Amino acid sequence: MENYYSALYYVALFLFFLIIEIVLRRAPFKGISWQNHLIDGFVLFQSMVLIRPIIVLLTAQITVELIPEYKNILVDVPHWQQFLAFLFLEDMVQYWWHRSAHTFKFLWPLHRVHHAAPYMGIRVWLRNGFFYGLLMPNIWFSIVLVYLGFGEVYIGYSILKAVVTAAAHSELRWDSVFYRYRFLRPFAWLIEHTFSTPATHFAHHALNEGDGIGNLNGNFGNLLFVWDQLFGTALFSRQYPPAFGIQEDYELGDEKWYVHIFYPIFRTSRHKENRKSENEESALVLEKANS
Repeated sequence: MENYYSALYYVALFLFFLIIEIVLRRAPFKGISWQNHLIDGFVLFQSMVLIRPIIVLLTAQITVELIPEYKNILVDVPHWQQFLAFLFLEDMVQYWWHRSAHTFKFLWPLHRVHHAAPYMGIRVWLRNGFFYGLLMPNIWFSIVLVYLGFGEVYIGYSILKAVVTAAAHSELRWDSVFYRYRFLRPFAWLIEHTFSTPATHFAHHALNEGDGIGNLNGNFGNLLFVWDQLFGTALFSRQYPPAFGIQEDYELGDEKWYVHIFYPIFRTSRHKENRKSENEESALVLEKANS
């Protein structure tokens, strides 16, 4: 039942931002391929109906089987300590999971669809591959913490995180108001150094970097932007990239929607071509070394 209400909340939040984007004419629809529209719709379904329920059911089964005596054992821990536990074991863990997807080649295809959208907006918020979402360690840790007795705090924490991450992806660009007026800039500094904002997160989705705005291998934060500052991946520009997406897709066209979502069950010919090129390159290196 809790999972049902959680799904309703996420859908309501999604629709809230989407309607505002449409009313303000900031929701990109024209010129967007049908595959991107299909992906945007399917990822919302998989997030609510597939991934989270699967994780909840599996984690519940594992905890009941392995540690039945630990159910609600930490329920009396002060709420502020429970909240800190979520910040570290949920949000910081997600930072490293996200960063790993950009660091290790075998993880990148699972996350690639999140960056393949040539636009920003609430539709990009939950846009990820099925296995990227299913393997997210922070979700698994969260369910364990709830089992140990942190359920009440998790409700408030998850609401806060959902609002911040949704707002950071939204084309409302709400933080621009704080940059525009001098008397609001101290408040802007406090917000952007604490939470993810459109300016900091849009930089992560930029088509290019090197202009002082895009930061493709940084600005990984989800709820807190503190982790990027702490681990050396933060960029503050207070500007928004002129274009989004992945350069390869502009050159070769959209990747197949089912490859994006269900990799590695479905693979792409691009990967085969890349492997072929890498093999040919390796063969040339070996040939030169032997000669």
